[in-house]
Amino acid sequence: MGWEALGQWGEDAARIEPLAGGVANDVWSVRVDGHLAVGRLGVRSDADLAWETNLLQHLDREGLTVPMPIPTMDGRLFADGLVVMTYVEGGPPETEADWRRVAETLRRLHRLTRGWPQRPGWRSSTDLLNAETGTKINLSAMPPEGVARCRVAWARLTGRQTCVVHGNPSNPGNIRMTADRVALIDWDEAHVDVPDLDLALPHNAAGLDGGAHDIAAQASAAWEAAVCWDDDYAVKRLAEVRAV
Repeated sequence: MGWEALGQWGEDAARIEPLAGGVANDVWSVRVDGHLAVGRLGVRSDADLAWETNLLQHLDREGLTVPMPIPTMDGRLFADGLVVMTYVEGGPPETEADWRRVAETLRRLHRLTRGWPQRPGWRSSTDLLNAETGTKINLSAMPPEGVARCRVAWARLTGRQTCVVHGNPSNPGNIRMTADRVALIDWDEAHVDVPDLDLALPHNAAGLDGGAHDIAAQASAAWEAAVCWDDDYAVKRLAEVRAV
């Protein structure tokens, strides 16, 4: 249906302008019921979008600041691949102290989602030690030597407790900070995995010791290489994963 679906949020619902950061999706600022909001149109399944919107509602109930899905006029949280969410004010982290606040927020996310079910169609990094595909990941499209390096990095995570990971928190554009709270936006890459993938932050803000930071940094670089393959960023990230 495309953006015509926005009419299900009301006769006055309208797109305003495209927003940066929409690679897999078409992301716009929108106006719904007189309020500024964000619309994201993509090709994710209903089961996938139900997982994401249910997660956001859970995190909101637990006190985390996240974009909240705005229901259609008949009460649905998404329609025809379109999700409309509240606009979250704030700016990106700029200082080491800012990034430490981000790390604290991520650890709270991880505590609140232990035992959470996997996002439909997704696989965790350790699942990919044996599997070839999972949502946007297709290891058969990567150079075999690169896959081997990624799997060595992910194997170091085996046996650890899993939870929901945001998926791309080191991107400052996915953080909205104010003086009194840290908000995480853009949950399109969120899935269940080992929390280390979220903790390779600028300035080592999560306070990981040398060995733990190396594990997190290598696993995160391998994940981003695989999930983005094969654009320039993915090639750059794969170059950071040590040779076997």
